[in-house]
Amino acid sequence: MPKLPENTVPSYRLHRQSGQAIVTLSNKDILLGPHGTAASRGEYRRRLAEWIVNGRRLPRTGLDLTVTELIAAFKVHAEKYYRHLDGTPTGEVQNFRMALRPLRELYGRTQAHEFGPLALDAVRSQMILRGWRRRTINKSVGRIRAMFRWAAARELLPASIYQALTTLDGLRAGKSAAIESDPVKPVPDEVVNATLPHLSPVVGGMVQLQRLTGARPGEICTMRISDIDRSGTVWTYTPSSHKTAHHGHRRTIFIGPKAQAILGPFMLKIDATSFCFSPADADRDRRTNLHAERKTPLSCGNRPGTNQRRRPKRKPGQKYSVDSYRRAIARACDVAFPPPAELLKQGKESDLADWRQNHRWYPHRLRHSAATEIRAQFGIEAAQHILGHASLNITELYAAKNDELARSVAEKIG
Repeated sequence: MPKLPENTVPSYRLHRQSGQAIVTLSNKDILLGPHGTAASRGEYRRRLAEWIVNGRRLPRTGLDLTVTELIAAFKVHAEKYYRHLDGTPTGEVQNFRMALRPLRELYGRTQAHEFGPLALDAVRSQMILRGWRRRTINKSVGRIRAMFRWAAARELLPASIYQALTTLDGLRAGKSAAIESDPVKPVPDEVVNATLPHLSPVVGGMVQLQRLTGARPGEICTMRISDIDRSGTVWTYTPSSHKTAHHGHRRTIFIGPKAQAILGPFMLKIDATSFCFSPADADRDRRTNLHAERKTPLSCGNRPGTNQRRRPKRKPGQKYSVDSYRRAIARACDVAFPPPAELLKQGKESDLADWRQNHRWYPHRLRHSAATEIRAQFGIEAAQHILGHASLNITELYAAKNDELARSVAEKIG
């Protein structure tokens, strides 16, 4: 039987052989009782509601559910649940994929109801052997528990399974073989300035804007012209989605004169819903520069645009992702800070990887640079509000008071 579209509801029907009502869910016929009775219609509504809330699948018990099947069911839920307000998936989906990968490799064929604290500890040990950082391991173990909590809420597994998993304490600093994470440090401005010439003008603008505003990398990547209010001397950018939006927190990024000068050239697009920083724009600028530097006469060789693939496997997108933004900076760092010739001659991949790791910087460090400067000049309260760090105890009065402080900070430092 073909798969039903997502908006299609299986119908309440008559089973002629028995005279009972019947409904087909997940290719399985379910008898509901005498056709046309209130009891059978109530049973139909109950079965249908459970089927829809379970991802249009029939509920299963943990007695015949393997860990791999549980992961597959949870993946469907995660891809629908972990989304920004604009419908785009959050980074939590990828975080769950990473956390569940060692679980599936070690216990994929195990019955889900047989998975306990000792098995979870074995998965955690595997994470340690792979060189994961302690904080990453604790968060990954928490995501595994979250999957079992979700399964218990949908009666796929007994709640006792999840409760047993909570008895495994998290790793503590200095109490395990897990590697400790290095603290995220600000990136020196001279390092950023040395990298800028090797970035495209679009990515270079993103870097400079993030350094001045202290915005998150994702907030820079998703900046649209329509999200920016230019009515005052200090512009305000209100992201359509941000990290703490699901907690009900508001986020306003203040753009001062220096940042306005950087952002202005990227806001000359006709469509106000366009992203300010676009890989398609960067690719077009690259091709324009190549054409301007061309030495071969146009009467010889390929004419502009004639050597492009008609159907490339990958086309430049309309916006950068945090990963593509990070990779662009990493490639520029490799050019700006090339490894010594002796290291290249040795041919040791591990040493070369360590060199590149130590001589690359990532966009999130720009946020730390901005926080350090703001705190030094204007205090911790100004830095907290400029960067959007908030707790549930902050009131609207507190936010309004700091808006004026943030505006004055942005006007002075750019």
